[in-house]
Amino acid sequence: MSKKNLAYVLLLLAVLFWSGNFIVGKFATLFNIPPLTLNVFRWMSVWLILMPFTYKEIYNNLPNIKKKWLVISFMGVITISTFNSVVYFALNYTQVINAVLVLAAIPAATIVLSSLMNIEKTNIFQLLGLLLSIIGIGSIISNGDIQRIFSLSFNKGDLWMLVCVITWALYSTLLKKNKFQFSQFTLIQLMVSVGILFLIPQFFYEKSIGLEVNFNKAFFLILFYVVVFPAIAAYYCWQKGVEIIGPNRASMFIQLMPLFSAIMAIVIFNEKFELYHFFGASFIVLGIYLSNRKIND
Repeated sequence: MSKKNLAYVLLLLAVLFWSGNFIVGKFATLFNIPPLTLNVFRWMSVWLILMPFTYKEIYNNLPNIKKKWLVISFMGVITISTFNSVVYFALNYTQVINAVLVLAAIPAATIVLSSLMNIEKTNIFQLLGLLLSIIGIGSIISNGDIQRIFSLSFNKGDLWMLVCVITWALYSTLLKKNKFQFSQFTLIQLMVSVGILFLIPQFFYEKSIGLEVNFNKAFFLILFYVVVFPAIAAYYCWQKGVEIIGPNRASMFIQLMPLFSAIMAIVIFNEKFELYHFFGASFIVLGIYLSNRKIND
């Protein structure tokens, strides 16, 4: 398998795991699990799991880590303690499909940031791919009725998801701009180490307003998923994929989230797959294909 094809597989897996994260995150709201508290337990668990496998590499790379510490710390804050907490918080006020569709703006934000930071130039294929993907997203969120797009009103959860768009686009851009002399898991561990420091106040905030977690079967099942798949596995796949093909191309895979989420909704909730779903999914896939082409392909 070529490096480019490997990157595509890794990015697809990452997006699949993250799509499931929204479904599970919504289940967490149904079981009255405090969103910020869930994120605290999620990343503390990840930190404990990764420590035995990363501490030696961290110790051996202290000089390199010190050189990149500010960047690593910033990435940890905007992803571990901001992006993830905001996602779980927003799902208390909006539907899963709304949250995922707002994230469809990530490719556009990534392209703008990459251009502003002189990391990647945008070509005509990426612009066309972005346009086709937006058309596909529009088909899904409007149920095939364009009038619904113009009459869409954003609720509190949708607006909070815009914060996620900015933080994730910035994270992907910084990931491409900076080369790290250690493994993806070590980078994740370092980001989590910083992120946890900012998660602890979130935990005590929820306790102060009377939000307590019940340590029951539902909590531990949800915690297991969000720790293993969208945290450890997805972050590794995403960072490796971005490293190979760059943030502009990689960010286009985010637009598969609505498709994967729709499939999960069909399987879990027996929802119907309508014609506009097929239309939208086709445009999203075509958009991703075009965005991964080069001018000289």
